[in-house]
Amino acid sequence: MSGKSIDDLRALEQIKQLKTRYCRYVDTKQWDLLRELFTTDVRFEGLGSAPSGATLDMFITGISTRFREAVSIHYCPNADIVLTDADTARGIWSMMDYVQWPAGFSPREAPHASGFRGYGHYEEEYRRVEGTWKIAFLRLTRIRIDPVGAGDAQPSPGLLALSPDWLGLHRT
Repeated sequence: MSGKSIDDLRALEQIKQLKTRYCRYVDTKQWDLLRELFTTDVRFEGLGSAPSGATLDMFITGISTRFREAVSIHYCPNADIVLTDADTARGIWSMMDYVQWPAGFSPREAPHASGFRGYGHYEEEYRRVEGTWKIAFLRLTRIRIDPVGAGDAQPSPGLLALSPDWLGLHRT
């Protein structure tokens, strides 16, 4: 082992699960659960759903409005995470997202298109709050955006949808 303790490895895995949940909650439109992934003083940069410097409330309002009728898939492999002390960390994630808007919506990322495939990175800071890792800073950087045109495949109705609480994490 390269000097990492079991606690360090546990922290890294918890941060990876945090990012996985971020992607899933955005794509399944679970806005209340998404909100829980962030510190109350989180900062945002580079997002189409909220201006740089947006508060958590502004971000949740922006993304829930913007993605309400959209089909989205977020994919974030290749985590590079550094623990900066016992309760803070920084990470970079490769990212790819596919977003398809409802008819009539024209986002600034791909005007005159029905959506886009985007590629880039998330740069994030994490803080452990009362034993739980949360996102304290989130920056989205883009390398490339490819428009999705009207001739591209449209979402298929009737597909089996994800069971939002398949893991049983939020049962009361």
